[in-house]
Amino acid sequence: MEPNSPIMQFVPFIAILVIFYFLLIRPQQKQMKERKLMLDGLKAGDKVLTQGGIIASITSVHGEELEAEIAKGVKVALVKNGVASVLKSA
Repeated sequence: MEPNSPIMQFVPFIAILVIFYFLLIRPQQKQMKERKLMLDGLKAGDKVLTQGGIIASITSVHGEELEAEIAKGVKVALVKNGVASVLKSA
């Protein structure tokens, strides 16, 4: 093959696409999958951190909505996407 053949001109472009896939796209897809599993696994009794920075305990789950207790006797309704992470029990 000659150095100026049309196929050789596309090799750097293809290499850049492969690098973007492994450095950007694949890790983001993995992170999205882990978040979906975390949100699907929410259950009553879990302690969560909301996107707003509030620590709450889930009292019940109704489809895409959660009922969470943020203080004794104070319950709020949240959507599942409002949960940033599940906190580990001490």
